[in-house]
Amino acid sequence: MENEQPKQLVAVSALLKNEKGEVLLLRTHWRSETWEMPGGNVEIGEPLDEAVRREFLEETGIVIRPIGITGVYYNATKHVLSIVFKAEYVSGAIKIQPEEILEARYIELNESNIDQYITRPQQKSRTLDAMKAKNFVPYETWEVSPSYNLLSRLYIE
Repeated sequence: MENEQPKQLVAVSALLKNEKGEVLLLRTHWRSETWEMPGGNVEIGEPLDEAVRREFLEETGIVIRPIGITGVYYNATKHVLSIVFKAEYVSGAIKIQPEEILEARYIELNESNIDQYITRPQQKSRTLDAMKAKNFVPYETWEVSPSYNLLSRLYIE
């Protein structure tokens, strides 16, 4: 019997707050009952920090700088590994692509009102973890052939 190659998806999302401390959330057409952090699937060979920048820009029109990973989550049913980043604003204004996104806006979000916006429990825990994160998991992107070359490193002490 041949070994079957694993078929898993990797997804990324990011928590971004504005100067008032509000969190940028969006609603999609296929999950219109809940708000969530912007993000999406990583393309083959794409570094995670580049993927979250790309997905965030595509979904919101905003350029971000990921500053660290706040959590790693696994959906055992759909075989999706999700990595959540905390990010800083770089440039841009909210501009959605209406064929994918219903609405995107900054929301004053906290533990007492989160259930009004985020209805899926796995999205709620990720968002709360990212909001509370004081420390980040280091992340590096390397090229290892023919020599070792560090392409990017995210880590804040």
